[in-house]
Amino acid sequence: MIEQSFLQALILGIVEGVSEFLPISSTGHLIVVGDLIGFSGMPGKVFEVVIQLGAILAICVLYRQRLTRVALDARHDPAARNFIAAILVAIVPAGLVGVLYHDFIITVLFSPYVVCTTLILGGIAIIVIERLNLETNITSIETLSRRTALKIGLFQCLALVPGVSRSGATILGALLVGVERKTAAEFSFFLAIPVMLGASTINLWESWELIDASHAYIIAVGFAAAFVSALFVVQWLLNFVSNHGYTVFGWYRIAFGSLMLAYFLLSN
Repeated sequence: MIEQSFLQALILGIVEGVSEFLPISSTGHLIVVGDLIGFSGMPGKVFEVVIQLGAILAICVLYRQRLTRVALDARHDPAARNFIAAILVAIVPAGLVGVLYHDFIITVLFSPYVVCTTLILGGIAIIVIERLNLETNITSIETLSRRTALKIGLFQCLALVPGVSRSGATILGALLVGVERKTAAEFSFFLAIPVMLGASTINLWESWELIDASHAYIIAVGFAAAFVSALFVVQWLLNFVSNHGYTVFGWYRIAFGSLMLAYFLLSN
């Protein structure tokens, strides 16, 4: 039993770390893979929340120098202040919608069928947008206007639907408003920090009394697996999209979503 739980936690931690920052939907993959391996979960989705924090920690570690520099220079450097303002403006729309419709999203939309459908539709959207050959004129987060950041934040609201992908929604939104690929990915990384910390804090607060000390071992395994796998994926993604774009992720979403949809339909 312990070995099985360890393996399940390890698998789901790796799935979270790999999929969180790729435009393929980490939530969707956790729902689908969790169902496939028979992971029963924990009260209040505590496990899912904590492994997301592992992925976020990877971003903080990888970008620690840049984040520290922005924080220290904000008082006298306009570029640093603009960086912070862009992040804050972009998180507002999803934050408001998430608070208003949190219960509906959790109780109604968290379904394998919803996930599979949005995976496929999101894949089609990625392929179409990449073929538009959009003009890019924004090459750094420090030069993002508040108006542009708000537009990206509005796209992020789509990610409240499981399977859409937070990174996918923000990256595609950024591409549509003229941000080049690498900068779009980095902005999505930095947006994840306050968004996921906020969502995780709310979920942990609501579930605190349900947390059992016996879960600590499984949670630690998932957290570590998500952290380590995210470290590798983030660095790889920046190099990959700079040279190849996002089209391959679109085809992957369509294939994975279609395969899983067939599986769930046939298994019922």
